[in-house]
Amino acid sequence: MLEFVAGQVGRQTECPHCGCALRACLHCRHHDENVAKACKEPFAQVPVDKENANFCEYFQLGEGKKRDKAPSKEALLSLAESLFRKPP
Repeated sequence: MLEFVAGQVGRQTECPHCGCALRACLHCRHHDENVAKACKEPFAQVPVDKENANFCEYFQLGEGKKRDKAPSKEALLSLAESLFRKPP
């Protein structure tokens, strides 16, 4: 069972199932790989290591929703080529 203090998890809190740090960018509700610095919070000083615990004051534990991955570089290039391809 996770312990919450004022709706937050502590910096050292780990997942009871896999042991990973919960207070990490990857588990924050502001984390989004599709925006600059992978963080939707404009004032956050985003750490380089987004998988380990950090001291971000804007951290909010995410809702646990599975996020869609960003399209691969190859997929984006294929879409761009199809947009600009001349009709036969």
